[in-house]
Amino acid sequence: MDLRVMGFDSPLFSTLQHMLDAGDDSDNSLNAPTRTYVRDAKAMAATPADVKEYPNSYTFIVDMPGLRSGDIKVQVEDGNVLVISGERKREEEKEGAKYVRMERRVGKFMRKFVLPENANTDKISAVCQDGVLTVTVEKLPPPEPKKPKTIEVKIA
Repeated sequence: MDLRVMGFDSPLFSTLQHMLDAGDDSDNSLNAPTRTYVRDAKAMAATPADVKEYPNSYTFIVDMPGLRSGDIKVQVEDGNVLVISGERKREEEKEGAKYVRMERRVGKFMRKFVLPENANTDKISAVCQDGVLTVTVEKLPPPEPKKPKTIEVKIA
């Protein structure tokens, strides 16, 4: 909004106009994604996963070709967020060899899954076999139904 159009040309109003314009610029920078957010979004998009529900557990299956177990981290954050992350490093080039084509993805990867309320975060197992990571989260047993409480009726 330009205050000069409305006939306010005093220095006070021009300062106010400058403050209003500066506020508009700062709003744009606050809404811009951070570099960390962009990096994490790319890492998550490049890590496809399958999620299966069984009667007693949830299973997360992620392809991890060429990675050792030390390159993969499985964690639980904030009590109910399963985080699978790691890094695939580029092979060291041998003397005299050069890449003609490089298509395999290298760099960090990450996936986050919000676990349901009935997930038992104390019973999580992870196995990486033949380049496939399988993370199993056991389910909590269903709560027992509350038994009705019988109240004795006294005669007054």
